[in-house]
Amino acid sequence: MSGPIAFSAAGTSGTAASRAPGSARPKLEHAYLELRTPPPGGSLTPGGPCGRIDFQFNPKELSLTKAASWKRTPAKGAKSSGPPEYQGPQPSKLTVEMFFDASDTQDSSVVTSVEKLFACCVPTDETRQQQRSSPPWVVFHWGGLTGFPGYVSQVQAKYTLFTTSGVPIRALCQVTMEEISGETPGQNPTSGALAARRVHRVRAGDSLPGLAHREYGDPGAWRVIAEANGIDDPMRLTSGQELLLPALDELDRLRESERERELPRQR
Repeated sequence: MSGPIAFSAAGTSGTAASRAPGSARPKLEHAYLELRTPPPGGSLTPGGPCGRIDFQFNPKELSLTKAASWKRTPAKGAKSSGPPEYQGPQPSKLTVEMFFDASDTQDSSVVTSVEKLFACCVPTDETRQQQRSSPPWVVFHWGGLTGFPGYVSQVQAKYTLFTTSGVPIRALCQVTMEEISGETPGQNPTSGALAARRVHRVRAGDSLPGLAHREYGDPGAWRVIAEANGIDDPMRLTSGQELLLPALDELDRLRESERERELPRQR
C-alpha cells in the first residue's frame, strides 16, 4: 500500500519565497542536492559534504512516497481471505523535477548539469580505489526543508531544445531519491519525510555548544549540529556561515547515530 504525497511550492517563476524575520521583502531560497561522502563499514550515517548540484529553477512540486509491506497467506478452501500480516515499512522515495535552460548563452552548461546527475548513479573514484564502490549519497535541501539521506535511484533526462549545431540547451530531468536507512525501532513514524530545519546565520561569539543550549537546552547536543553540517572542527565557525539546526524529531536519531560510531572506539 503506497501513495504519493505532493508538496506544492508557492513562488514566482519556480522560485521559493520565505519571509525573513523583520523584512517585508521575501527572501529567495534556491533548492539544491547536497552530495555526501559514502560512509565506510556499512554505516548508515553519511560522511561530510563532497559537492552539490544546484537547481537552476526551483521545483513546482515534490512527490514523496511512503509504503508499507503486508503479507496475506491464502487459506485453502476458505470462503474469505486470511488476515494480512504487517511486514514492516519500505523506504521513502522523493521524486522531483529539475529544469535546466541555456537558451540565452547557447553553451553546453545544460549537458554538464545533466552529467552531474548521471554521476550520482556511478561509484566515486575514491570508493572504487578502496574497493567499496558506492555513488555519493544525496540530501535534498530547500531553504528550511531538508530531506532524508538517500541515494539517486533513477535519473530521466529529456532534451527539448537544441542549437543549430546540435548542442542541447534545454533539459527536463526527473530525479528519484530513495531513503538509505528506512525506519528503525524508536524512530519517529514520520521519519523519511521532509523535515523542517531552522537555518541559523553565525554571528561573532557564536559557538556550537551555545547554539545547542539555546536550541535544545542541552550544550552536549553540539555534536548533532556538527554532524548535520559536516563540521570537523567545532572551534572554527565563520561569521555569516549558515548552519542547519535539526528539528527536535531528528535529534534522537542523530544522537543514536553518534553513539553507534562511538562504540567501536571504546572497545
